[in-house]
Amino acid sequence: MKTEDLVRVLQEVPEMRLLLLELAWKVVREDGSIDVDKLALHYKELEEAIAEAQGYQEATKGAVRCLIEMTRS
Repeated sequence: MKTEDLVRVLQEVPEMRLLLLELAWKVVREDGSIDVDKLALHYKELEEAIAEAQGYQEATKGAVRCLIEMTRS
C-alpha cells in the first residue's frame, strides 16, 4: 500500500456532520437521559440518521484498512 492509495481512500471518505448526533441533541433531557416520547416523534429521522451513520462507517473502514496495511509494510 502506497501513500497515494491512502490519499485516494481518505478522499473518498466525506467530511460530514452526522444526523445521528444532531438528533441526539433534540431528544436528550437536561439530565442526559433520552426522552422516549420525543424520540418516537422523530422515528423517521432516526431511521435516516442510522442509515447515514452506517454508510459513513463503511466509508471509513476502507481508510482504516489502508492505514493498517501501510503500518505492516
